[in-house]
Amino acid sequence: MAEAHSNYPDSWYTATATGVKARAPLAGQQTADICVIGGGFTGLSAALHLRKKGYSVALLEAGRVGWGASGRNGGQVSGGQRKDQEDLEDMFGMDTAIELWKIAEESVKSVKSLVAEHKIDCHLKPGVMAACHRKSDVKWYHQYAEKLARDYKAKDQIPLSKAETAAILGTDRYHGGLLDRTACHIHPLNFALGLSLAAEKEGAILYEESRVTHYKTNGKPEVFTQFGSVVCDHVILACNGYLGSLEKRLAGKIMPINNFIIATEPLPEALAKRINRDDVAVFDTKFVLDYFRLTHDRRMLWGGGENYRPGFPSDIAGFVQKYMTKVYPELRDYKVDYAWGGTLAITVNRMPHFGRLDDNKIFYAQGYSGHGVAMATEAGKMIAEAVSGTAERFDLMAKVPTPTFPGGTMLRYPGMVAAMTWFGLRDRL
Repeated sequence: MAEAHSNYPDSWYTATATGVKARAPLAGQQTADICVIGGGFTGLSAALHLRKKGYSVALLEAGRVGWGASGRNGGQVSGGQRKDQEDLEDMFGMDTAIELWKIAEESVKSVKSLVAEHKIDCHLKPGVMAACHRKSDVKWYHQYAEKLARDYKAKDQIPLSKAETAAILGTDRYHGGLLDRTACHIHPLNFALGLSLAAEKEGAILYEESRVTHYKTNGKPEVFTQFGSVVCDHVILACNGYLGSLEKRLAGKIMPINNFIIATEPLPEALAKRINRDDVAVFDTKFVLDYFRLTHDRRMLWGGGENYRPGFPSDIAGFVQKYMTKVYPELRDYKVDYAWGGTLAITVNRMPHFGRLDDNKIFYAQGYSGHGVAMATEAGKMIAEAVSGTAERFDLMAKVPTPTFPGGTMLRYPGMVAAMTWFGLRDRL
């Protein structure tokens, strides 16, 4: 069963949300310079930055702003592209790889700047750590830190030994790590809600419960919902994992997958300090990775496990808890207060998919592959730049090739299930 859109999911994020505001659905024919489809990080950021450039903006969200992956994810605001710089150098050469690195680093700065400028109460905290699942990962991450410092002037990538990692995380399960002190972590739903209020303050019009059924771009573009339409100059597709069949030319470039998170009851202060001494966000180096951090009220927020079909497991808490207790058996004694899932979109090569359609009438960005808090926010900013005629950064991202999933939308799921089964087995071994 697909989720209903009327309300936010029963998550810890929803329970601690600030700035929630109900907005009317679209009704009748409206006009705007830009029609944004999707009220997540990409769409909200685009709406905000376009308004700052003087464009009139109508944003259409099928559910509530931040309802999708933007309001459900692990909250990690990580630097770098989803593909490592060595691969990008091989693909494009050093000069282009450096420019892609700059965009990724700017994405983290943009999140921090938006939080500060608009006083968004999203509990921003510094530090994201890669925790090495295999011994062989340690050498690679430490050498990668040296490379980033040498070739990209990245001085905040701190290699960690096994002992240093254990001291920070209170477990000897990991063989070492890498701490990015520039990266940070946030309450993502509150960040999305803060962006929505900032966009409205600038003059954007946001419509909720306004699922787009179709659009036309012959002549002046027009975007249709059940009860209304928006006539505009440009359409921005910011749907990501919820694109569905709205734009079939793009659907085969991404695959929606579901990921799941739990939040425990508040932990004793001493235990919280022992299992995350420096209050950093963490992801491990498995192919199907675990990621975790402490919330501002000392809950363990743990993400783990995926599925590749419509619908979520009937027992999300049990599905995810087993990953958490492998690392921290002591957390078996603490109740899971919240369990939820969300849908993200991945690409074949795990790089985001940017581009234009129909003689620049449509701009899109999608497929952040689990690396979207910062990059989706920056994507909205880059789309605004491109619409206004400063397209260098957007066009650079658009040059990154995005293969179509083998078999397109019909056969992408069986192939992914087979691949994930193999990689999952490798992780366990």
